[in-house]
Amino acid sequence: MQVDSRQVKHVPVERVRLQIYRVLTQWGMPEDLAGTTADLMAETDLLGIDSHGISMLPAYENKLRAGTLQIGARPRVVRDSLCTAVLDGMAGLGYPVSAQAMNLAVDKALEHGVGAVSVRNSHHFGAAGVYARIAVRRGVVGLVTSSATTLIMVPTNGAAPMLGTNPIAFAAPTARHEPFVLDMATTTVAANKVKVYDFHGKTLPEGWAVDDKGRSVTNAAEAMGYIFEQRGGGLTPLGGTPAMSSHKGYGLAMMAQILGGTLSGSALAARQMATRKPGDPDDIGHFFLALNPEAFRDSGSFTEELDDAIDTLHQTPPADPAKPVQVAGEVEAQERARRENEGVPIPPALEAKLRAICERSGVEYVLSGD
Repeated sequence: MQVDSRQVKHVPVERVRLQIYRVLTQWGMPEDLAGTTADLMAETDLLGIDSHGISMLPAYENKLRAGTLQIGARPRVVRDSLCTAVLDGMAGLGYPVSAQAMNLAVDKALEHGVGAVSVRNSHHFGAAGVYARIAVRRGVVGLVTSSATTLIMVPTNGAAPMLGTNPIAFAAPTARHEPFVLDMATTTVAANKVKVYDFHGKTLPEGWAVDDKGRSVTNAAEAMGYIFEQRGGGLTPLGGTPAMSSHKGYGLAMMAQILGGTLSGSALAARQMATRKPGDPDDIGHFFLALNPEAFRDSGSFTEELDDAIDTLHQTPPADPAKPVQVAGEVEAQERARRENEGVPIPPALEAKLRAICERSGVEYVLSGD
């Protein structure tokens, strides 16, 4: 049953950030790392990516209780050279180490033209796009990929999930327009998007999720069971079916795995499951690439030409006059402007989970609408 929109609270993003920060510090995360994490999670909600913002706290609490998340861990640099580095996340949440890695890659790119940083032994890092946005805010091109720990994607022609959603994000700076920011799962949809549909009681579109016989599942709660609880079924690769080129999404997922996981030495979840013991870390890997446009062409010419390219795409005759052609990143920018005024939506099902977390943690609940 779909949730009545009148039941959904809209909370200022400052309160969302504060709630995340208080929970994380109460769990034992150092204040500086909790501040970075809360900033990134709140930014994700502000951009309208509800699947990866404050709604992740219940999953993190489960990991903390299971002993697979070292909430107080501080990242460390284990390899460093002119243009490359490797960081160890020390089994902590992926936000602080990922922000550090992206900024380090940008530092190297600004000095040497290119910077590439791998992260190993990390955890879930939220939305990949927020790290690509770090790059564009500093004037460089950013590319981000990550492996994953939860087996969700059923490979093309397969009957069981063998890969995660393995995201890819790419961002490029502009001068006049919103920066180009592509942030995508390599599955047809991110698993946490299904979670949001479940919170709102909405029906899934055909082709997002399949059961253990390969049949489409449109009930969000049922799909959550196949994705997170049962061995069979899961999410389709980007494309949905072999006829719609799902092999491309499958291939992109492997690219993200190779860059994010294999390159850093992090685990392939499908192999790790065979030997993993209770309390073992997730060992997720991430990859961050930064490219300084000024190492390739005259200063300012890259952003000028990209703005012109975006202008050209905006001039495409729309199929529906009410829906003009946009480029990646513009929808999130529009949502950010709206939520800065109206607040972040918190549906009743999510609010109940967040209240329970606060009660268990002994933290004040600050998301009330008053």
